[in-house]
Amino acid sequence: MLRPYSATERLLVNTTHPVAVVSTWISGCPLHSELNEGSECAMRGTVTIAAAVIILGACMGSPGGGRGGGGGGRFGPGGPGDLEPTRPRYINPGTLAALPGFTHAVRVGATLYVSGEVALDSTGKLVGPGDVRAQARQAFANLAFVLKIGGATPADVAKLTIYVVNYSPRDFEAIREAGAEFLPARNPPAGIIVGVQALPLEGLLIAVDATAVIRAMFQPRQR
Repeated sequence: MLRPYSATERLLVNTTHPVAVVSTWISGCPLHSELNEGSECAMRGTVTIAAAVIILGACMGSPGGGRGGGGGGRFGPGGPGDLEPTRPRYINPGTLAALPGFTHAVRVGATLYVSGEVALDSTGKLVGPGDVRAQARQAFANLAFVLKIGGATPADVAKLTIYVVNYSPRDFEAIREAGAEFLPARNPPAGIIVGVQALPLEGLLIAVDATAVIRAMFQPRQR
């Protein structure tokens, strides 16, 4: 039967620096033939190893541990990096001009919200003045670029809203053709075209915003 823990052993179990204490305590035992079965040093070495396992297990905690009983373990709230899946990620590509006061896209979990993309090139110059078709093509190209930066593809777009200045039904075919270059022909997203009086910058005729749901790389196994 094992004897009760000594004061030194109890200190080992309760210490906040287990690795240092275990190393120091073991160093007091000879590492040769004196560590015979049944010797006091062998007994202390066995207790030390068991105590170290208990301490390391307590430090690591369970995957659902965390502080206050509601954390997410090592990667939960308050842990290293605070990798919270619902924490917003703000996306502003440096090579793409943006409307003042807006973020190009915000990703929350698997959902990507893209602001209205317009017909501006990387220098902020308007593409296709007075030409709805040319502006629609540039706006969709910008949308596809932002989707890629956010980890999505055009096939991930679930909802599309298109704003057109002084919209006329005659504009629909030009917009549809421009969008077809970037959006999937099969299972296109839900969407609507909204006629508006004006857009934030002079000369803009169209803006396209989107909500994408990014597909998981690995599908969960069906039980």
